Amino acid sequence: MLDPHGLYEVAGDLPVLDGPVLIQALTGFVDAGSAIQLAREHLLEHLDSEVIATFDLDQLLDYRSRRPPMIFVADHFESYEDPRLALHLVRDQLGNQFLLLAGPEPDLQWERFIAAVTALIEQLGVRVTVGLNAIPMAVPHTRPVGVTAHATDKRLLGDHESWLQRVQVPASVGNLLELRLGQSGHDALGYAAHVPHYLAQTGYPAAAELLLDSVSASTGLALPTGGLREAAALVREEVDKQIADDEQAGRLVTSLEAQYDAFLRGRQGNLLADSDAALPTAEELGAELERFLAEQSRDE
Repeated sequence: MLDPHGLYEVAGDLPVLDGPVLIQALTGFVDAGSAIQLAREHLLEHLDSEVIATFDLDQLLDYRSRRPPMIFVADHFESYEDPRLALHLVRDQLGNQFLLLAGPEPDLQWERFIAAVTALIEQLGVRVTVGLNAIPMAVPHTRPVGVTAHATDKRLLGDHESWLQRVQVPASVGNLLELRLGQSGHDALGYAAHVPHYLAQTGYPAAAELLLDSVSASTGLALPTGGLREAAALVREEVDKQIADDEQAGRLVTSLEAQYDAFLRGRQGNLLADSDAALPTAEELGAELERFLAEQSRDE
């Protein structure tokens, strides 16, 4: 059946659920280290799931700005990778049911899309919506991955501390959904993993692992992360090896570590106290490391 907003189709009747959690994992604007994509693919690969609603992307997606891939073989087109935005019913490792909204972020009709998702949230009795995000940050890969938490109500944040105060950022559908849910009296929160900006264009499973761990901690869901942890160890080993082979890259990472450690000590206003020379800026560090890692990729 079609919804009143004309944006999604339900596969049969909506299930009767007992206050489920909804995880929204939309990609398209910012997904540093492909952490959102890695997290949602990991859930769908390792947990039992079924699609209960599918959104009409012909109304929501700008295909010219995000062209889906096609495979051409010799003298013909062999396949087309259909983009899909769907609501999945998933069971965690203990059999608890939750919902996963997964797919590309809509380019068009944001408010209409949010109204449709809100209607599903109300029909399914969702108790809290949790958004996944990943942002590039001037942090070293040698330190634990950090996360920024935000919510419609401070009680949902637990003991998470704020990394930022007031800042203007470009909007996304996921963040706007959180805002609109709060305005309509629904609980919603989100987690943004901090990905080293020099690794933002490559897969960074450590960030995906942290996102799922954060969801588990705040909702009680038993989500699998073992595979992501193993993949993160392999990525760390490879990056360490590449940086160890370049003295200049090593110095840059050391500088990032000094900035990171000083920030954690609450010295962000006096980062140069222990140094006679100014540390490189985040932009300089990122540009140099991106150059180095790109050269290594070309060599391989």
